[in-house]
Amino acid sequence: MKFTNFLFSALLAGIALVFSTAACAQDSRPSPAATANGMIGDAKISINYSSPGVKGRTLWGALVPYDKVWRAGANEATVFETDKDVMVEGKTLKAGRYSFFTIPTATTWTIIFNSEPDQWGAFKYDESKDALRVVVTPKASAEMNERLKYEVTPTGISLFWENLEIPVMIK
Repeated sequence: MKFTNFLFSALLAGIALVFSTAACAQDSRPSPAATANGMIGDAKISINYSSPGVKGRTLWGALVPYDKVWRAGANEATVFETDKDVMVEGKTLKAGRYSFFTIPTATTWTIIFNSEPDQWGAFKYDESKDALRVVVTPKASAEMNERLKYEVTPTGISLFWENLEIPVMIK
């Protein structure tokens, strides 16, 4: 009986070790998961993304290449969700969950809402599944942002990273 109790205790300790190791590994991701939530009119908006750091790297046109689809974060594709239909830069986006991609250039960014929300990066991005594309103009950020972040405001969303802000007007 004592041996059985010992085996049971050892098994429980092993399981606890595996789960605690997995939890610690998730906490130490170089680009941690983050969420931005807010209201735009009566629409509830949520953006789930991974937040990479600048880490002294050259971002625009280098780490984030120009003229190529970018997942607008790290790890899994960024996911944008709205519970109501909204107008993005004057175009209708139906309520739903979308992967959020961009195509940056030195002067404009194409913002993409893709109907396939659960993807790893942009490796299997399929343009035929785009629900909406709009073009916006980046601007200088008011402050240096070491970590990529999103904000939801009453007038839209913005992506901030390093010295740039990419505003997207939403009604």
